[in-house]
Amino acid sequence: MSDPLNRLLDSCRAIDPLRTAVVHPVKARTLEAVSQGVAANLITPVLVGPADRILEAAGQAGIDIRGWEIEAVEHSHAAADRAAELAASRRVEAIMKGALHTDELLGSIITSDAGLRTERRISHAYLMAVDSYPKPFIITDAAVNIAPDLAVKADIVQNAVDLWRVLFGKSRPKLAVLAAVETVNPHMVATLDAAALCKMADRGQLTDCIIDGPLALDNAISAAAAADKGIVSEVAGDADILLVPDIEAGNLLAKQLTFLGQADAAGIVLGARVPLILTSRADSERARLLSCAIAVLLAEARKAGEIK
Repeated sequence: MSDPLNRLLDSCRAIDPLRTAVVHPVKARTLEAVSQGVAANLITPVLVGPADRILEAAGQAGIDIRGWEIEAVEHSHAAADRAAELAASRRVEAIMKGALHTDELLGSIITSDAGLRTERRISHAYLMAVDSYPKPFIITDAAVNIAPDLAVKADIVQNAVDLWRVLFGKSRPKLAVLAAVETVNPHMVATLDAAALCKMADRGQLTDCIIDGPLALDNAISAAAAADKGIVSEVAGDADILLVPDIEAGNLLAKQLTFLGQADAAGIVLGARVPLILTSRADSERARLLSCAIAVLLAEARKAGEIK
């Protein structure tokens, strides 16, 4: 286990469990994840979905859910809508994805009448730790925004910076804007966006972070690789946050690190008024617990007025 990530779990011990709407938990695997979060004192679940299917899944998983609240609705779309209502009315403080598609869940959350949107675009972030890198880092966005333009990337940056500062303190994280090359090329949109984001940071349009880019991945995480290219940068070789150019790059990078590099990985959706816990059937118990812990810490920071 990675010590910095252990400390995140430890820091939740003094915080009350997060009342969490679990959307359409009609699969045994989902209820196993919920049960793990409950056992770790991280969440108090409100199960939102068809009651008969939830009870059937609990029986298959061998989990006693008699003490858990159930909000009975007919189907997955109604469950997503009801979870959004519960969050907007502050009956729950977080939302966890169950057995439904991510876009179906997000569709209910981002509608203007759901009351959960902020001034920011919703985005996804993976908190990761791997033995070959000396500290935890964030990859964003690997699950929500397919081909973000400059304005969306700016929101993704600020969401990720807020997350990093909640988890690791008030110093400014170093953010690398990734591309295939480390020079600006007018034929490569990722490099143009990188240059623009850096200037936005210079002008105070992006705050609380140190940004550099475009940087190829090796230059972002390896000081030796950056030195070989003659790159002089506070960020190169020491990045805390990796901003990827699109969802395919982010998803491939995160899953490569997870499945080939045995990295710890925990996903969260940012930019709404409550944290959204995205769990996958392939997630380990540790990944699920870390995702819950991140949600707990984000919700606590929002209560304290540390994030919007």
